[in-house]
Amino acid sequence: MNSGGGLSKVVAIIGGGVSGAGAAYHLAQALVPGQADIIVFEPREELGRGLAYDTTDAAHRINVPAARMSLFPDRPEDFLDWIAATDGVAGDPRAVRPDGSLFPKRSLFGAYIAARVQPLVDEGRIIHRRALVTGVEKTSDKWVISDSAGAETRADYLVIATTHPAPSAPRGLQAALAGHPRYVADPTAAGALDAIRPDDRVLIVGNGLTAADIVASLSLAGHHGEIVSASRRGLRSRGHAAVAQEPFGDSTAQPAKTASQLLKSIRRAIDEAGRAGISWHAVIDEVRGHGRQIWQGLALAERQRIVRHLRPFWDVHRFRIAPQVEEALDQAIGEGRLSVLAASVRDAERDGEEIGVTLRLRNGSTLAKTFDAVVVTTGPAHGGILQSQLWLSELAEAGWLELDPTGLGIACNDRCEAIGRAGDAEPSLLIGGPLARGTFGELMGLPQVTEHSVFVAAELQRKLLQAD
Repeated sequence: MNSGGGLSKVVAIIGGGVSGAGAAYHLAQALVPGQADIIVFEPREELGRGLAYDTTDAAHRINVPAARMSLFPDRPEDFLDWIAATDGVAGDPRAVRPDGSLFPKRSLFGAYIAARVQPLVDEGRIIHRRALVTGVEKTSDKWVISDSAGAETRADYLVIATTHPAPSAPRGLQAALAGHPRYVADPTAAGALDAIRPDDRVLIVGNGLTAADIVASLSLAGHHGEIVSASRRGLRSRGHAAVAQEPFGDSTAQPAKTASQLLKSIRRAIDEAGRAGISWHAVIDEVRGHGRQIWQGLALAERQRIVRHLRPFWDVHRFRIAPQVEEALDQAIGEGRLSVLAASVRDAERDGEEIGVTLRLRNGSTLAKTFDAVVVTTGPAHGGILQSQLWLSELAEAGWLELDPTGLGIACNDRCEAIGRAGDAEPSLLIGGPLARGTFGELMGLPQVTEHSVFVAAELQRKLLQAD
């Protein structure tokens, strides 16, 4: 079977989460119908959900107020309007916070994106290929994409908009616990926590957003056993400000040229905000709003310093947990069920179904504890992205892809064009979504993801117009 062989140019997008579906949507809206075939490879039933918003766990909430979640950067309240039109939170009274803001279940945002994209699929302006990509190769003038349905697609332009790789377990943990019924190496997998019993002693390796979700999910399921959440720095994700605030500061007035200058300017702004009765949230929001400009103004060595030394501190302040999740964590800590430690896993061993773990605390001492379950939430293994799927590995071996030197994704230029082994950009191969974070900086929060999808669509439109 062959597709994409007509007279129209063909744009193939691998990955149908918000990044890929958003780029397809905005490109389809920008083009005259029939100007190009837009094909999105996504095995899920609907486009737009992706890994983040395909969850059915009732404890999983959007961690940005609904008023700031939208497929359209110029229509920031579109999600709110859709919720009102569909009565989307009618069965979810906890979605409405005391200040009137909405933090609905994460699946609702996936339903919203799908609802916006599906009409274009129904009209044939976007082709949803419900299959996994199994191979990609470059001929003289086309990208040839093989998929799990046995089809072969020939595309003029290829966009890689896949999700992050799964977490990477600490050294030795996988070998010691492989096959254990309550060793959860990938907590994003459907039913990953089902085997954990109500009174199990649980070790969560990591303290970020996913770790917070795990605590909330276990609490909702009636778990009452001990939970230890450990990361090297013991930094727990922060919540939102008590009241809404406008961004505070001006991080672009005197652009930082080094990591230390950036850190000092943020601390100085936080001090100034405090004197004005404004919380640190407003300062971080201001910096986030200029994230791309700040990041691209830094030399590579300074970006690498930020990733090595400052990124964990930035992440816990930038990526805040939903109020409902914060309440679950506070309750678990208050009841003595949850301990947050600054520690790393030194070694682990099994004794039947009991798991003995030795933790190395940040002060250098060790702590030996016994658990019934271990959940890995160390965050995406960015360094392994090119080995996470066979077709990515093949493209890397062929010289088309390289890791970004910051270690945050795949190398590309400021037009999203992939930079290969020879150091040259390939105009027909684009990197979309958070995998382009090493070049664009702030590409993890939903507002930035949708802005970037518009940018990718505009780049594709420009290329198509030039090709006509």
